[in-house]
Amino acid sequence: MKKLILAAGLFALAPLLSQPADAAGRGARGELVYQVVKKWGPYVQEAYREDMSAWAKEMGPIFAKAPMSALQSAADASNFDAMNTALLGPNVTSKAGAGVTPNALGDLATDLVFVPVTPCRLFDTRLAGGAIPANSVRSFDVTAVADYSFQGGAASNCNGAGAAGSFAAAAINLTVVTPSGAGYITAFPFGGTQPVSSNVNYVAGAVVANLATVALDQGSSANELSIYSFAQTHVIGDIVGYFITPQATALDCTRVQTSHTLAASGTLNAPSPACPAGYSMTGGDCYSASYSGRVVSSYPNGAVHYCSWANESAVAMNVVAFADCCRVPGRL
Repeated sequence: MKKLILAAGLFALAPLLSQPADAAGRGARGELVYQVVKKWGPYVQEAYREDMSAWAKEMGPIFAKAPMSALQSAADASNFDAMNTALLGPNVTSKAGAGVTPNALGDLATDLVFVPVTPCRLFDTRLAGGAIPANSVRSFDVTAVADYSFQGGAASNCNGAGAAGSFAAAAINLTVVTPSGAGYITAFPFGGTQPVSSNVNYVAGAVVANLATVALDQGSSANELSIYSFAQTHVIGDIVGYFITPQATALDCTRVQTSHTLAASGTLNAPSPACPAGYSMTGGDCYSASYSGRVVSSYPNGAVHYCSWANESAVAMNVVAFADCCRVPGRL
């Protein structure tokens, strides 16, 4: 039965191969296509409920244009995603080495802060704009939007995302709906260079989604995000969070004090109280209730601030030792 199905798939590819479906006459490209269809056609039929011969026919243009190295990788792939990636977009491999310089902690350009939001629809081509045509790009507005309904999204600012100003990137769940054939979509910053990698791979008639973190254009244009599609398809975008540059935050500070009675014509050495748990002393000072109370010394000593006074009057007076205590917000 599988042989009959395979034969049907190769028959659909006859215009591509233009050769008999036997090993001797298929040629190098035809042999690799034969291996891909033989290996993955049954999987497509079982997993996606798509006739194998229909899938093979839809893949014909991709098989015809793919480099031989990509066809070999697809034939050798150990899983379906790897096969798809080999044909529709190369894998992106990150290798740490001497040429890689890590970002400095706190880098305002790249050390971004994630702000999660309740999932909300940014765009839906089924409701506005229509399907993205094959081999074309559609652009969308993501930031500084009060109402996304003009592009098929929610009639709101998407839980604050549209009111957050310009931000560097967004986490968007991209859903492809009923594409006309096999292919992929790629999301990238508006006005930027289209990457060769993909965000979602699909087959004809599928409904498939993938969460992608996408950099956004931060220029003056109304649109920030572009999406390329290999085949005609509808696309939905739901935002789940966005990335902003780090925001400077003031220290959380408090002032603690201890009062003492300084006897007439007397002297006194006394500390401030220690800082509350989680706080560190950043400074301190000393106070007397009268000009006759002279501060002899004022200095930090570990976790407290020490003061020395001399009372140059014939009456007792009140004196106070202060400590300024601070912590980084959010730290215990």
